[in-house]
Amino acid sequence: MKKLICVILGLALGIAFCFDFCCAEDNEISKKYDVASVLSEASTGTIICSENADMKMPQGSLCKLMTILLTAEEIDEGKLSVDESLTASGNANSQQGAVIWLMQGESISVDELLKAVIIGNANDASVVLAEHIAGSEEEFVNMMNARAFELGMRNTVYKNCTGLDVSGQFSTAHDTAILASELLKHDFLQKYFTTWIDRVRGGQTELVNENRLVRTYDGITGMKAGRSLESGFSLVLTAKRGETGFISVLMGCQDKDERFNIGKSLMSTGFSSYKVTTPAFSDEFLRPVKVRGGKQSSVMLKAENLAELVVPKSSGEMSTAVLIPEYIDAPVKKGQVAGKVGFYNGETLLYETNLIACEEIEKNDFANSLRKILYIIYK
Repeated sequence: MKKLICVILGLALGIAFCFDFCCAEDNEISKKYDVASVLSEASTGTIICSENADMKMPQGSLCKLMTILLTAEEIDEGKLSVDESLTASGNANSQQGAVIWLMQGESISVDELLKAVIIGNANDASVVLAEHIAGSEEEFVNMMNARAFELGMRNTVYKNCTGLDVSGQFSTAHDTAILASELLKHDFLQKYFTTWIDRVRGGQTELVNENRLVRTYDGITGMKAGRSLESGFSLVLTAKRGETGFISVLMGCQDKDERFNIGKSLMSTGFSSYKVTTPAFSDEFLRPVKVRGGKQSSVMLKAENLAELVVPKSSGEMSTAVLIPEYIDAPVKKGQVAGKVGFYNGETLLYETNLIACEEIEKNDFANSLRKILYIIYK
């Protein structure tokens, strides 16, 4: 009987601990935050609308998106397999906050670790991946910061792989949108990002996705919802309908519902009001440009790059403006910039690109000039 009372008391204390933790988390997040948001088009990275997009803020659980990206890149490069089993360290076992209760020395597959990090926000699973990939969490954090720099995330600093609040760790809504766009390139991650409920560790641990929109939002492809005392409530939402996709990022929200309401509103703006188009540009717009002092008298030009553009659905047909010089001097290198073309919606410049030479034109010399004269005389 005494043993039974002890067990019941232990269970009661365990339940109380979990309840107090959850309630404290919700109550503490009632403090005031600055909200930052971004809506971007997924394939081009075009920012459609934003608020405080470059404000440096604690990112909380969104930090794990970089942990996921580095893991995905290891998998795509063949350095890691989803079927491979990894071993939890003492450091992993000691993690606080959201965990799947990995024991030191326990083996678990990369597939289950990804589920735990993406669906369950598990800090211990994040550490297992980090330590395996880099040898230590500290070295993995160096990798995280280096990759952020490569992606152009100039206002992001990582101090751990979990997103647990620590001084000096921050990011921005804009940088997070860049990170989300890169994650979308790894198609195999979508099944994890869009799972609502799953289990790991032989069914012992249930995972429930905090991003509740995976159940209901039309076209959703991910990504992650999170929270912490310093960051408030956050959300990265990605969705695609037809060939068009958008990314919305919310940081510093006051409660769990606000982030979803704003996120859906941003997405609605994208899908209802914007489209992706490629400028129609034909070589018929171009004429050969005279080459002064060259072995050939002219050179053809071509557009250097015709990128996809994000434009309002209400916009009319784009107009084109071509700027070509009367002549260029020899020598001319292949790919040399010789003009510009701009694409306009009314009077608004949407995009411009260089016009470049299609071939190399050498400078004329005396022997070549003589041959031309003789040809004209004797032809």
